[in-house]
Amino acid sequence: MAAAVAAAPGALGSLHAGGARLVAACSAWLCPGLRLPGSLAGRRAGPAIWAQGWVPAAGGPAPKRGYSSEMKTEDELRVRHLEEENRGIVVLGINRAYGKNSLSKNLIKMLSKAVDALKSDKKVRTIIIRSEVPGIFCAGADLKERAKMSSSEVGPFVSKIRAVINDIGGTQRLPRAIGMSLAKELIFSARVLDGKEAKAVGLISHVLEQNQEGDAAYRKALDLAREFLPQGPVAMRVAKLAINQGMEVDLVTGLAIEEACYAQTIPTKDRLEGLLAFKEKRPPRYKGE
Repeated sequence: MAAAVAAAPGALGSLHAGGARLVAACSAWLCPGLRLPGSLAGRRAGPAIWAQGWVPAAGGPAPKRGYSSEMKTEDELRVRHLEEENRGIVVLGINRAYGKNSLSKNLIKMLSKAVDALKSDKKVRTIIIRSEVPGIFCAGADLKERAKMSSSEVGPFVSKIRAVINDIGGTQRLPRAIGMSLAKELIFSARVLDGKEAKAVGLISHVLEQNQEGDAAYRKALDLAREFLPQGPVAMRVAKLAINQGMEVDLVTGLAIEEACYAQTIPTKDRLEGLLAFKEKRPPRYKGE
């Protein structure tokens, strides 16, 4: 059975863009030798289920086809602002088929530019990162391009990738997610996990039967994004901050971080709107203020 998988918000790989949440559809290299095939739901631009954390998308073998290397570089990343009931959701579609969506200098530059633009857009609530290439999300680094770089170029380029996808770092993040013993086993063996195996060890949160269109993971990411939309932007922003910072410290310190984050919501109009909506038994109308 072909399968698609969706990762939890804030998993190992994610993009950050101000106050929006990121949801991604993908198959990504999370650490040396560890690849998740399928589709990824990502995380915040508020929290990137990449889809924050990554959400791998197309399951099953990719159709064999030839891809032209003549594609214009500006077509490698497509930005779509969804409308109507999906207003507030932005889809970043990676479309670098001839390079299997590998992370080239140009693609990283385009992702960085897109994320910077979305940071200041208060209307953006959730970002979905997906592949527009059947059967592929991301092959990792563009090794053909990397081979042409001088030693002095590699370090700054990797730093640039970290600035855009700032949750990479398998040797540090993987042990925190699945434990030191299993992380060492996977990294030392360079083992490739399929969607079901990745879910079993806690790297992703959903494994789905692939649909006829081949976009089951994207559809799941979209469903998750729709669940995020009605929630209060201020509360979501500080909740993500509390979770991310709290995971790096002891429980007592984490609870202090949570208290400080909650304090930021007290003077907001959104908090008062939530209380009023509860009293009036109606859905709240949050404005992020």
